[in-house]
Amino acid sequence: MLIYLFLTFFQIGLFSIGGGYAIIPLIQEQVVQIHGWITQKTFADIITISQMTPGPLAVNTSTFVGLQVAGIWGAVLATIGCILAGVVISIVLCWFFQSHQKSVYLSGLLKGLKAASVGLITSAAGIIILLTFTGNSRLMLPAHFDFRAAAIFTGALILLLQKKVKVNPMVLMVLTGLAGVVIY
Repeated sequence: MLIYLFLTFFQIGLFSIGGGYAIIPLIQEQVVQIHGWITQKTFADIITISQMTPGPLAVNTSTFVGLQVAGIWGAVLATIGCILAGVVISIVLCWFFQSHQKSVYLSGLLKGLKAASVGLITSAAGIIILLTFTGNSRLMLPAHFDFRAAAIFTGALILLLQKKVKVNPMVLMVLTGLAGVVIY
């Protein structure tokens, strides 16, 4: 199990471009749909915890999934697997970019990768929104819509977008967490 966990997260780290929210659909596909190591609900909980803890989202998610699946050694190996490919690739790319700084083709490639990253981030946001409001990561009609979650989301969005008082994101997280405790 440990070797599969390491290899899965190595593959995720190897093929993820954009990091952060862009990697969520890749992790979800591997750990929920392909391997069935955790449930969709557990995955949503792990994403929530990963966002609240310091550090990169992908690394935190890998660590928490590894811990859930195979304990402390699972957490260690999933984390190493997730970052190892990125470290090696970064070293190679650093050398490559310094050697080809003025390439028009390289500039075009980077613009294309940015667009792909935006699509992956949008997909991740959609998954989180669907999980929050319907309890499912796929839009299936008729879906059970959670009006309480929508109310908390709307309140948080209003607080973030209003201009009079700047709301600290940590304070907002505490407030929405407390609202969840009270409402649910």
